[in-house]
Amino acid sequence: MEAVSGIDEEVSGELVSVAQALSLPAESYGNDPTIEMAWAVRAMQHAEVYYKLISSVDPQFLKLTKVDDQIYSEFREHFETLRIDVLDPEELKSESAKEKWRPFCLKFDGIVEDFNYGTLLRLDCSQGYTEENTIFAPRIQFFAIEIARNREGYNKAVYIGGRDKEGQNGASEREEGGKERAHSGGEEKSENGADSEGEKEEEVNRKENTEKTDKGGEREKEINKEINHNSEASV
Repeated sequence: MEAVSGIDEEVSGELVSVAQALSLPAESYGNDPTIEMAWAVRAMQHAEVYYKLISSVDPQFLKLTKVDDQIYSEFREHFETLRIDVLDPEELKSESAKEKWRPFCLKFDGIVEDFNYGTLLRLDCSQGYTEENTIFAPRIQFFAIEIARNREGYNKAVYIGGRDKEGQNGASEREEGGKERAHSGGEEKSENGADSEGEKEEEVNRKENTEKTDKGGEREKEINKEINHNSEASV
């Protein structure tokens, strides 16, 4: 029992350590593979949730933080001409770009939770989170670019694509349902047709048997009449 308790405490301690490490900026923990994996898993989960969101809800009406207005106004004030539909990684990762982004990001320290947390960001906003279309970025950088994409209509393509896909799936389901109903109706019609043919055949047989019986009765009457006549003649 004590051994189990010791294992639980060890696992719990590891989870706390990972959670504490994940709360730090990426550059604080170097190349620890365990932390990098936990960081990547959490970032991927966040990316999947976000992409599903912009696929199902018109992005222009989304609110990602409590300070979306402030983030957007500050972003466009500092990066007025930055192209956001298709990002150039050099505009985010080069030394000159980092120098420009740093003061913007630090403005939201204490305002946006985990503002410096590693997050996946799409380069081409019309595409999903593929390996070729994804880079790591601080969380505030993700918010700034995605809020701008939503407000300026660049993420609309993802939403429209999601709606079209739902429509195609619905049409396919309706088509399959129609085929099933038609198949079922055909079987029922065949069964009803077979029943009808069987009833007709029974009716014909019944008539033939009735006619045969009637003819047999009439013939029997004629024979009896002839026998009686012959008997009278003999007498």
